Amino acid sequence: MTDKDWLAQLRGVDFSELEFSTIGVWPLPLRLGLLALVVVATLLAAYFFHIRDMGSRLEHLQREEVTLRNTFAEKAFESANIEAYQAQMMKLEESFSALLAQLPTDTEVPGLLEDITAVGYGSSLEIDSITLQPEVVADYYVELPIRIVALGGYHDFGTFVSGVSGLSRIVTLQDYSIVTDERSQRLTFEVTAKTYRYKAQDN
Repeated sequence: MTDKDWLAQLRGVDFSELEFSTIGVWPLPLRLGLLALVVVATLLAAYFFHIRDMGSRLEHLQREEVTLRNTFAEKAFESANIEAYQAQMMKLEESFSALLAQLPTDTEVPGLLEDITAVGYGSSLEIDSITLQPEVVADYYVELPIRIVALGGYHDFGTFVSGVSGLSRIVTLQDYSIVTDERSQRLTFEVTAKTYRYKAQDN
């Protein structure tokens, strides 16, 4: 059938008389056109209601696959190096225990004050006062400030600082000042010594 024959059939059709119940006797061009519309509509519906969702799902699964692969690679690396991690943890625990041993408990604070006093006298300082300040509580430790006032010379102060840093306990020196005493014309050294107590020791 040529194009002219198809056009002739279409020209002779009265579209107002067409009924869906008689589709079997419609001219062939109309039936083929309707079939093409149905196929296109079916394909569009399949794309919008199924294939497009499958595409989004595929993209999500691909991203999830990348994440899982990275996680697997990390876990595999950790598993391959588990012995090295365990050895490193043991060293950290040993270092932590050694540091804890340098932190005084409440019962050791008087002994620490005696040690600081002895270092002061050994440095040729004249200790005017050693005063415990209010404790400062942090997340994992308790800070114990000690205010020290002493008289002496510059070299004596240096010797004192060196001696305190050599104590078996952790003690830091902060907020210091050196002024000339009006009465004796000697130098007055004021400093805050801070030591620390591990908070778990309070439990």
